[in-house]
Amino acid sequence: MNNAINWIIRLNSSLMDQLSISNSTNSDSQIIASSGVFQIELLKHAGESDYSQLIEISKSLEKDYGEKAVLTKTTIQKYFNKAGSLPFIARYREEIIGYIIGVPLEVLSHEPWARMDENFGKGNTLYTYAFVIQSEYKGNGYAKMLKRVFLSWAGKRDNVNHITGHVANGISARFTGDIRIVNRIEDWQGTGKAFEYYRRDLSKEKSPLKNNPPLITRT
Repeated sequence: MNNAINWIIRLNSSLMDQLSISNSTNSDSQIIASSGVFQIELLKHAGESDYSQLIEISKSLEKDYGEKAVLTKTTIQKYFNKAGSLPFIARYREEIIGYIIGVPLEVLSHEPWARMDENFGKGNTLYTYAFVIQSEYKGNGYAKMLKRVFLSWAGKRDNVNHITGHVANGISARFTGDIRIVNRIEDWQGTGKAFEYYRRDLSKEKSPLKNNPPLITRT
């Protein structure tokens, strides 16, 4: 009887802790890298205090990626605070200037291209849901540092073997590492632009391998 009561107490305590975190107005993050006034943080929980900054930054993605790329309170909760997600934010003088987030491929089960991925259902793939740095901070290495941290941490996860994402046609040819283009979408999210769906094999990146984008035509 006492064991049952103790189990219920522990369960209720755990549920209360989870509820407290989910309703927290402040973000919970860990500084991973810093250089002067710039730092990168692992976002353990996105709190409402940072929603407005995240949403404002995401608006710059709409032109190239469509309106679905613009964050809302719902999508922040769904993707940033989803178990298994890997979100990082970049701060400059304490203001958020960018973010990158990887989500389990299975979270995107509503997308036909996700369900068609050969690794769907295996739990071994993170999809790069978004990667953005505000334009005024580009060209100084901040974006590269943010991406490098993201890939490094993704590679440390035992169950993650692949990173995937959508980029404008031809962009993945600039990536280093073991990259393959899985398919191409001629009209991405109604933008009228051609995008390619790439896969990065993390398990092979321990040894130096060249880029391998088989669908890219170079002129």
